[in-house]
Amino acid sequence: MKAVRLILGLVLITSASWLGAATHPVPLDKNTDSAKCIECHEDKAKGKNVHSAIAMGCTSCHEIRVNKDVTRVKLITTTPQALCITCHADKNAADIKGKVHPPGVRDCLKCHDPHQSDNKFQLLKPTSGDKDQNLCLTCHTQGLDVPAKGSRHLALDMGCETCHTIHKTGDPSKLEFDYHLTKTIPALCIDCHDVKDASLIKAHQGQPFGTANCIQCHDPHQSAQANLMQKFTHPPFADKTCEVCHQPAKDGKVVLTQSDSKALCVTCHAEQAEKIEKAKVQHPGAQGECVACHNPHAGKTPGFIQPDPVNACLACHSEQAEEFKKAHLHQPAFGQSCAICHEPHGGDNEHLLRAKGNALCLECHGPDSQPQKLESEHLITIFNGSVKLPDDYYVKNKVAILPLRYGLGHPVEGHPVTDVMDPANVTKIKTRMTCLTCHQPHASAQPDLLVKDQANNMAFCDTCHKNRIDMRQTTVTGSK
Repeated sequence: MKAVRLILGLVLITSASWLGAATHPVPLDKNTDSAKCIECHEDKAKGKNVHSAIAMGCTSCHEIRVNKDVTRVKLITTTPQALCITCHADKNAADIKGKVHPPGVRDCLKCHDPHQSDNKFQLLKPTSGDKDQNLCLTCHTQGLDVPAKGSRHLALDMGCETCHTIHKTGDPSKLEFDYHLTKTIPALCIDCHDVKDASLIKAHQGQPFGTANCIQCHDPHQSAQANLMQKFTHPPFADKTCEVCHQPAKDGKVVLTQSDSKALCVTCHAEQAEKIEKAKVQHPGAQGECVACHNPHAGKTPGFIQPDPVNACLACHSEQAEEFKKAHLHQPAFGQSCAICHEPHGGDNEHLLRAKGNALCLECHGPDSQPQKLESEHLITIFNGSVKLPDDYYVKNKVAILPLRYGLGHPVEGHPVTDVMDPANVTKIKTRMTCLTCHQPHASAQPDLLVKDQANNMAFCDTCHKNRIDMRQTTVTGSK
């Protein structure tokens, strides 16, 4: 009986801690009013910026629970986030369309003091200053580690809120909302950078820039290069030989040295034009203007894909854009670049894939995966140098290397990943099998990207294995 009481006591204590209930140091009546609270907690109602809820009374957010001689004080909701959105419903991440600042999804108190603060919006720290002072730099590192010959945007010293409004959300395809900017670009930039400034006009060699997307060429925070240039730059642009592509501007408009951008690009990139024309499987998107996908000056990634190597493709591929909404995404497809797996200019394989069958997946996940290093560029390459990735890509993304031998070994030892031949006739396929037999290539509602959005359990195995006693019996067949 004592053991039962002990277990029940532990359950009650544990439950109280789950609910955020703290034991109050002095007994209280359950109907205690806010005036009594303020006698001890006067500091919660004083400060430069006091939460408006304080005026509503302590019990608008807290409740007092009395059990015999033990007093506990807890929130009236199960989590602080749930409490905050009872008043701040416009901040409810579940109802917002667009990208929400991660702490705003579930953790308001990571940035805000619920009672009072010396900072506006009851922020825990200001949004300016060095790492120890700036609230944003608690999580973000922009501007903190600038290379010796690099550059840093002076606007960082003015405070992050100079350019960002953290809770601003909307259409994520627009930079204004995707990065929580106070204004769209270039309107935000020209608030400080006058397009009529002679030094800026000279720096842009007389070419019009007042309506350009500034961050296609410039990093808004810091860069390893001078003038906040993006990591990757097109040689004529980097060498300041603008006359290779541009004539002097006319009536405030860009004038090219060729009739159109594609004709201009192929003067240097004839090999790409030939690939587009002669590809067995052609990419319709590559038939148009090169600048539909590439920025002609600079970018964050090799090839200067705009707006980025994923959304450049999703603008046309609506089916994959819908998959982007699923809970679990294949990192190369949605976090890095569609061109890791697909040939963007045309290729020899269906779906413009870089390799046939399992060879595509095993380029990264196979036991013989050996990305080559480009030390000078801090990159690695796969597919014989045709795809470039950050040098920490495999480690950062925890790329799984499968322990396969002779086409066997995943997900358990002895399980095949390729076609199983009939022992009685080795020219006949007994069971067809590829990576796509079990996995989706882009996204899934469940972890491990299993087909038909299924969970990773025995029920999934049952779709092929009809007898759990003898797992060799399958419902999958091969050629007749």
